[in-house]
Formats: sequence, C-alpha cells, structure tokens
Amino acid sequence: MGRLNGKVAIITGAASGQGACEAEIFAKEGAKVVAVDVQIDLLQQVVLNIKSFGGEAIALKLDVSSEEEWKSVVAQTVEAYGKVDILVNNAGIVISNNIENCNLNEWNKIQNINATGVYLGTKYVIAEMLKTGGGSIVNISSIDSIVGGSSSAAYAASKGSVRSLSRHTAIDYAKSNIRVNSVFPGYIITPMTEAQLTDDARSEYIYSQTALPYLGKPEDVAYGVLFLASDEAKFITGTELVIDGGYTAK
Repeated sequence: MGRLNGKVAIITGAASGQGACEAEIFAKEGAKVVAVDVQIDLLQQVVLNIKSFGGEAIALKLDVSSEEEWKSVVAQTVEAYGKVDILVNNAGIVISNNIENCNLNEWNKIQNINATGVYLGTKYVIAEMLKTGGGSIVNISSIDSIVGGSSSAAYAASKGSVRSLSRHTAIDYAKSNIRVNSVFPGYIITPMTEAQLTDDARSEYIYSQTALPYLGKPEDVAYGVLFLASDEAKFITGTELVIDGGYTAK
C-alpha cells in the first residue's frame, strides 16, 4: 500500500473493465484519482466504490477525441488537486472488420478515440507536468500492434500509432523527467468478453493462443500499469510491457 501516495492520476476509460480496475487499485495505493469517461453514470459508481474504502476520487465526463474537453478536464484536475503526476491513456474502442470492409467513418472513429485521444491527453497533461518537474504517462496499446491478425485492421493501426507515439514522446521529454511507457494487453476477461465466450470457446483460446493455462483479468494489466506509473519505475521510459499470458512468445 502507498505506492502512489501524494500522486494525482487521470485515468481515461475508467467507467468499467480495465480502466475501473486501474482507478480502484491506484486509489488503494494512495493516489488522488480523476476518473474520466463518457459513461458518467457508471463512472460515478466507480468513484463511489473508491470512496467506500476511503480512497479519494472525482468523476469527470470526457470524450477523449475532443480537444476542448481535454483542456477542461486537465484544468479541473489542477483546480481540484493542484497538479497532474500520472496519466493513464486507457480509453479505446474496437470494431472488428478487415481493411476491405472497414469504411472511412468507422476508420476515423477508431483513430479519433484510440490514437487522437492519446495524443490530446498527452499534449495537455505534459504541459502541466513540465510545471511540476515531471510525471509518468502510461499508454495502453495492444498485442494487435505487434502481431498480425484478422478483422481488426483499423484497431491494430490505431494501437500501432499509440506504440510509436509513446516511444517518441518518451525520448522528447526524458530530460524533463517525464516518463512515457506503453502496455500491450492480450486477451483480457471483462464482463463484456466473458458473456461472449462459451466454455468451449474459452478452452480453445487458452489451448491454442496462450502459454499460461488461463486468460487474463483486468487486475493483471492494472498492476503492470501501477508499476510503470509509480516511482519504482523511475529509470524506465520508452519501454513496452507485454501482458498477454505468453501469446506473443509462441
């Protein structure tokens, strides 16, 4: 406990799944959490859960593809807590389609949320981190940006953008003590994906795709994000943490 004491963290996509898990774990480790998402009702429930165990958090509505909303969220964070130490760019969507069947509107929607959202958050948070002497940014990419697959062309491209942007930003701002790292989850069980998987499908995926004999849970990713966000990782920047049960090692 206490690995993030005194830190202020903005976490996007915090209304459910992986983002909600990160928000709760960060709060338990002492961070003041600014949980943001477009799903404000779910987001407020996450904040209530955090407050129920004595954590500190606020909920703010944010469309990550909106520059004006990003400016507002960062300004409200600084007004509430005085600074921003950590940003977790977790928000994202996936629409399954190969490149031939992916229309331009679909492509742009995915890029705007998954890639432009990371760019905007990074841009406006870095401006505040420069004022306070540094910080940590953790961007959620995907193993789809490392290996080829089917029916996820736009998603994979957006996550490839996150991968590249993370590296370049890490080098640009290392001398300012701003660390930027990326995390690459594999197949993670969330309430949505669990409902979609039959027992047979889950067994087949575990057997054919992962090295470890089970699928990941949101906390498996969240604890990796926690490490990179914390001062324990003070000598780590520009790195890529793969959390996939051994998928990409096969």
